Amino acid sequence: MPYDHPVPFDTIFQPCWMPDLLFRTAERVPDAPLMDFMGQVTSYAETAALVRRAAAGMRALGIGPGCTVGLYLPNCPHYVIAAYATWLTGARLANFSPLYTAEELRHQVEDSEADFMVTLDATALLPTIEKVLANSRLKGLLIGSVAEVLPPVKSILYRLFKGKERTPFTPDARHIPFASLYTHGELPRPAEAPPTSEVALLQYTGGTTGAPKGAMLTHANLSINAQQVNSIDDDPDAPDRILAALPLFHIFAHTCIMNRTILRGGLMVMLPKFEVKAALAAIERTKITALPGVPTMYRALLDSPDIARHDLTSIRMCISGGAPLPEPLKEAFIARSHAELVEGYGLTESSGVVSANPYSTGGKKGSIGQPVPGTEIRLLDKDDPTRLAAPGTSGELAFRGPQMMLGYWKRDNTGVFQDGFLRTGDVAERDEDGYLFIVDRLKDMIIVGGFKVFPSQLEDILYTNPAVKEAIVIGIPDPYLGERPKAFVTLNEGATETGETLCKWLNGHVGKHERAVAVEVRDTLPKTMIGKLSRKELEEEERAKAA
Repeated sequence: MPYDHPVPFDTIFQPCWMPDLLFRTAERVPDAPLMDFMGQVTSYAETAALVRRAAAGMRALGIGPGCTVGLYLPNCPHYVIAAYATWLTGARLANFSPLYTAEELRHQVEDSEADFMVTLDATALLPTIEKVLANSRLKGLLIGSVAEVLPPVKSILYRLFKGKERTPFTPDARHIPFASLYTHGELPRPAEAPPTSEVALLQYTGGTTGAPKGAMLTHANLSINAQQVNSIDDDPDAPDRILAALPLFHIFAHTCIMNRTILRGGLMVMLPKFEVKAALAAIERTKITALPGVPTMYRALLDSPDIARHDLTSIRMCISGGAPLPEPLKEAFIARSHAELVEGYGLTESSGVVSANPYSTGGKKGSIGQPVPGTEIRLLDKDDPTRLAAPGTSGELAFRGPQMMLGYWKRDNTGVFQDGFLRTGDVAERDEDGYLFIVDRLKDMIIVGGFKVFPSQLEDILYTNPAVKEAIVIGIPDPYLGERPKAFVTLNEGATETGETLCKWLNGHVGKHERAVAVEVRDTLPKTMIGKLSRKELEEEERAKAA
């Protein structure tokens, strides 16, 4: 079977203690820029020194092996420094989404056994996490400020004009300025690095069903997945400037942007969040070469009237994940940017990435590509996961590799693994060249009178209609058939189609059991924290209607 990535499938990657990922690169290219945050550039040597100083301050607070430090941050230098400083102390890390409510944060604090939380004095963050501090196991907050990591002039302007976006606090034993961590000297690297089998990160799943669960990702998992992702680049010696617009608290960006870039010695151009104008300006200002994203991000860039005024030709490669990438969108972005855009696949439990299409060829239409080196794939029977799917049929995708999590933190892991392979819940097909194609998720299947209908197949058809911009299909209750598909769409600019006409058109392209009961046109569709279209909210709406 051909393997189209530029390194052999059986390439063996050496695990690494995560602080060494940074320190080795800082020794190799000390003066190379690591972070560009709104024009403030920090080198590898400077970042490594800040990490050692922050780690010394953390140790002074009692942070060390057995402790959990939470990061409740947007993309900013504090994130990188706090993450690697936490690992240097021997503690483990837990990511917290800035989109969570106080109650969701409190639940995750208790579950992860977080002792301290790193955050900013931003009004969007600090008041919420202070509610958690008052009613949880947290010992204290380590509070940074955007102003302290901006260039001098911008820092002054930020303090003058962004005052309403900052929440002042009084430093005390539980409200600790992040900058005060730097006053305790530097924590040296231990003479002998801790085992790479130790848990480095508790990365919580999105919680689409039930309470979020923390995937236990080790130093080996994270460091090897960074190497796997870097290995599939056709030109590993090319200049590397990556736009860090995806949130680093999400596993996709954590691995593909932060850890992979630090391994390589590249530059992260950091945006606190994805905004089209800011992204386009950053692309042109810094001449980025890589743009990892999700489909809605590429769509937003293409839809912007400002895109014509910006030069995108510096971009060499883009990888899309998080959701299926519609082929028309892929082709349109490639035509506009002249970059290679490929689709990849991964999940929290894989430390980020399981498979990707090769950059050299673009891979195959509709495919999530071939597994990254060292990753074995099985397709399990959908009804009996103890058996393999019949040859030539779809099955539940399961994988095994050095990036596979240990298991879920403090959870019963029965049924999570099958013969050492992690069950993903995604239904896939594999062709004769080893390329994988996601059919749908097992839990998203719609059972219509005993027949299985996969929402993604109907969504793919809807995307071929020139009027449709975005599409989600869910199952809704039906008194006779049990469930029926219902579609929700947004329209491209200038389109005037109604839900009724789209429904009639869709049903003319599918089998009788797949026909939708309705197509509903909306101005917007719900999205997850990284911009992935989300069925969860629509399913809750329809359940409420049925009730």
